[in-house]
Amino acid sequence: MLDIIHHGGVAGVTGSCHQLILNHEHSLLVDCGLFQGEDAQEDSFQQLQIEFDISTVKALIITHVHIDHVGRLPYLLAAGFKGPIICSIPSAMLLPLVIEDALKIGFTRNAELIQRFQTQLESQIISVPYGKWHTVVNESEKGKQGITTQIKLKRAGHILGSSYVEVAHQHGDGAKERVVFSGDLGAPYAPLLPAPKSPYGCDQLVLESTYGDRQHANRRKRRAALKTAIEQALTNGGTVMVPAFSIGRTQELLYELESIIFDAKRKAKKRRGNLQWQDMEIIVDSPLAARFTNVYRQLKPYWDKEAQRRLRSGRHPLSFENLYTIESHEAHEQTVQYLTKTGRPAIVIAASGMCAGGRIVNYLKAMLGDERHQVLFVGYQGVGTLGRAIQQCGPRGGWVEIESQRIDIKAGVTTISGYSAHADQKNLLNFVKRMRRWPHTIRLVHGEHTAKTALKNELEALYQRKSKPLNINM
Repeated sequence: MLDIIHHGGVAGVTGSCHQLILNHEHSLLVDCGLFQGEDAQEDSFQQLQIEFDISTVKALIITHVHIDHVGRLPYLLAAGFKGPIICSIPSAMLLPLVIEDALKIGFTRNAELIQRFQTQLESQIISVPYGKWHTVVNESEKGKQGITTQIKLKRAGHILGSSYVEVAHQHGDGAKERVVFSGDLGAPYAPLLPAPKSPYGCDQLVLESTYGDRQHANRRKRRAALKTAIEQALTNGGTVMVPAFSIGRTQELLYELESIIFDAKRKAKKRRGNLQWQDMEIIVDSPLAARFTNVYRQLKPYWDKEAQRRLRSGRHPLSFENLYTIESHEAHEQTVQYLTKTGRPAIVIAASGMCAGGRIVNYLKAMLGDERHQVLFVGYQGVGTLGRAIQQCGPRGGWVEIESQRIDIKAGVTTISGYSAHADQKNLLNFVKRMRRWPHTIRLVHGEHTAKTALKNELEALYQRKSKPLNINM
């Protein structure tokens, strides 16, 4: 059985990095992500270094471009990795934007050095279409009996371009083995994205477990919850602050908000506070999110059937008249001050998704102590992040510290877990159940201990009911 070494994403939720050992000369690396929240050590620089041997790594395979899956890529390149970086076609368009941002935040602001990194990165990227086998190792080409390894990317439904990875490996003795890396799986019926479909089967499965201990609300319920939370802020004359990752969550929220506004216009009914829903400002205060949204628009062929129907009917889910984008830092500061003072209802979507930095922090500093406003969490908040602290302390009237300043939480705090881009427990179980050939070994990664344990128990019960053997590592 092929061995897998985890260099991150196994003891926590972030830092995904998994090395598949093919033999003593060849290996593959799946993702190379950044540690965040409680997963990040005090000596974060040391943790970022690539301290494992990369001399056998023949290719890096990117499941998707979230920073906790690609954020250590600059350090991998700095360590001397010059092999192919394999990803989907949409990810190939998005990855340079993510890495440019990661370089500026945590590596260097030297424009010349950034450009050099970007040039090298783009020369190493190999984009492959979904569902097509791509050969990464073929020793038989050398005229000797040896290993052959192919990979195939399948839609994961997490963010645009996200993939799970099938690895088909033939050992030197002719024995065959198949390994699947789930990456991050999305929930069915997510805006814009087709739901993931399970592979035929595998021997080993590396499975994410972020929401292995809970169930999401269905899309109709979560849209209703989103609408209710915003209407509450309308009543109070406040701002709805939505911490969201620049890629994925932001675009899905815009898609849902366009739908709510479209329905409001169609019904032509006044909303509370004498403000019509269709007049509400939707503000994306993130230049990076705006760039990603523009790429999302260019990648319309990869949208799901529902989104395609909207386009054909003349609607523009990611570009509608209520949508405003804040670019400069000066405009950002003016917007914070304006919304804080005027009581003009608005929805602000800003990074970072876990409030670990970025422009959302300035909104929180200005508005968290004012009961007119609302913080709306629509995604996972890692242990040790400001987002998790607000999520836990806010409903109990607690306080948080932001940049050495204590702020009593008076704003409303609402969580809608159904908008997570991650599959829930049922979806994760279905990913296994719907395979024709179930894996005999499952490695649970990318989850807190409680989530992993809950999912492990459900998987063991599932296999026991079917009298199938199972070995679970976590």
